[in-house]
Amino acid sequence: MAQISKTVVRVDVRNIGGIDEASVTLPDGVSILTGRNATNRTSFLQALMAGLGSRQSSLKGDAEEGEVTLELGDETYTRTLQRRGDSVAFGGDPYLDDPELADLFAFLLENNEARRAVARGDDLREIIMRPIDTDSIDAEIRECKRERDELESEIEQLDSLERDLPDLEADRREKVDELEEAQAELESVREELDDLDAGVEESRTRKEEMEEAFQRVRDARSELDDLEFDLETERSTLAELKAEREELQETVEEAEEPDENADRIAGRIDELRRRKRSLDDDINELGSVIGFNEDMVDGSGIDIDEGMPGDDPTDALTAGDQTVCWTCGSEVESDQIEATVDRLRELRSDKLDERNEIRAEIQELTDQQSSIKQAQREIERAEERLDAVETEIESTEPRIADLEERIESKEAEIEELEAEAESVDVDGYDEALELHREANGIELRIERIEDEIDEIDDEIDEREAAIERREDLKAEREELADRLTELRTRVDRIEENAVDGFNEHMETVLDILEYENLDRIWIERRETEVREGRRKVTRTRFDLHIVRSSPDGTAYEDTVDHLSESEREVTGLVFALAGYLVHDVYETVPFVLLDSLEAIDSDRIARVVDYFRTHADYLVAALLPEDAAALPEEYAYVEQID
Repeated sequence: MAQISKTVVRVDVRNIGGIDEASVTLPDGVSILTGRNATNRTSFLQALMAGLGSRQSSLKGDAEEGEVTLELGDETYTRTLQRRGDSVAFGGDPYLDDPELADLFAFLLENNEARRAVARGDDLREIIMRPIDTDSIDAEIRECKRERDELESEIEQLDSLERDLPDLEADRREKVDELEEAQAELESVREELDDLDAGVEESRTRKEEMEEAFQRVRDARSELDDLEFDLETERSTLAELKAEREELQETVEEAEEPDENADRIAGRIDELRRRKRSLDDDINELGSVIGFNEDMVDGSGIDIDEGMPGDDPTDALTAGDQTVCWTCGSEVESDQIEATVDRLRELRSDKLDERNEIRAEIQELTDQQSSIKQAQREIERAEERLDAVETEIESTEPRIADLEERIESKEAEIEELEAEAESVDVDGYDEALELHREANGIELRIERIEDEIDEIDDEIDEREAAIERREDLKAEREELADRLTELRTRVDRIEENAVDGFNEHMETVLDILEYENLDRIWIERRETEVREGRRKVTRTRFDLHIVRSSPDGTAYEDTVDHLSESEREVTGLVFALAGYLVHDVYETVPFVLLDSLEAIDSDRIARVVDYFRTHADYLVAALLPEDAAALPEEYAYVEQID
């Protein structure tokens, strides 16, 4: 969702919280909803949240359906609520598809989870890191490592090719020298033949007959040489194939069957991830329910249910030790409700523990699944190669037999051709025959040397072409290394930014608010070893520190429990603001909503609002009239919601 441009926002509400119908226009900047309790200020904020995509809002008690419409510039967004038995179904087309970030860090009502985390002593790190899909990051890290290892293996092979190039160049020079020597030797033999031919007197026919006989012998010997070379190559190939077959057979035979089935593990991982998502939803909902009930028990959230039929809601809900249950409408003991809230807290704590155990089990199963798949891939590759080797051996052996037969036949043919050549009666025949045989052998040697030089040239060209790819592969490897570093440090960076952001803003806000004897509130990020399932892992935790000064100026460390309600509320707000900034929530939703600031005095509320307004295009705050009176006149004020 792209951030909207600054413009007037119109909000139409029907049957939400305690509101029958209301229309409110909000300009950009700061808007203050001012009024006493039970004047629908919180209900309106919840309606605005619903229109933006949140599910943390409720239907009017006597209504079966409700609706919120937001007009933002040229765009219109809707949110519908419909009662279905004991639950409420949400529909429509709200501003946000996924409201998690906004619910945590932008919609700062009293039961906001990030805001209350400080007061309840919750895991601050878990709140900040909740929107980050660490499972997906871990999977991407493993894939990057696999690709990097493959690239490094390929680069190492290319390095090996380059190291072999000098030897190939030396081999080529030796072959060129050998070729030049053979060519000189052939030239010398041919000169002897020319001298002999000049001294031999015979008829042209006999001479041609002798030359043809010698040529047939040369051709046959050339063919025999080719056949012997092919036979040597095939025998070498067969020996290599048999050695490879033996290694592959040993690999396959020694491979152990995995204890677990990869598909079964994958099914278990999917099942655990579904359970984790379900726990995430339960934990979020329990946090909202606990916060809501805490507010109701304290009496600060009564205006949400203003729409309930009957007398003044404050009188109805807080008469002596009896309280009207805001869920069923019957009178119950206040202690009974508080006991229920305690059980909800215990249930949420149990679910947090279960989620941590599931995370550890998912990681353990994912590693096991990866190992099994890798082993299976290696076995499959070995079996596939073994089948290919068997096929190559089966096709090589007949070729060797055929070559052996052809060589035997060719040797017999050469004997016949030599006998035929020897039968030609020419003066000087014996000497000429010997010279022709020598020349024939040299020519064959020259052909072989030239072929070997061509093969070396081809191999050098192939290696040089492959080596040229090495720089591209190295560049890819560097990109993967950077990506791995980025992935590995992403979580650390978010944690560090969150801590630095909180500490920086907290220091500034404390300076602005001027609390007596409160020197510093800061978060320390540290590593700790915890048990997850059957193993110990290193986890990061955020420790909140409070530093005060005694009347004589001595600094000492205090605890969250000793913070005043005002100090605790400000700390929770700043923690939520740190999450808002570290996750760039302003790029997703340009609203910050503030409610239930009564614990902070009017002057400090004005300073808090002034500080927060610099971080959002739209800041909407619900304040009591006496608190709103301390704020500047240039803010927009909404005194009646209808």
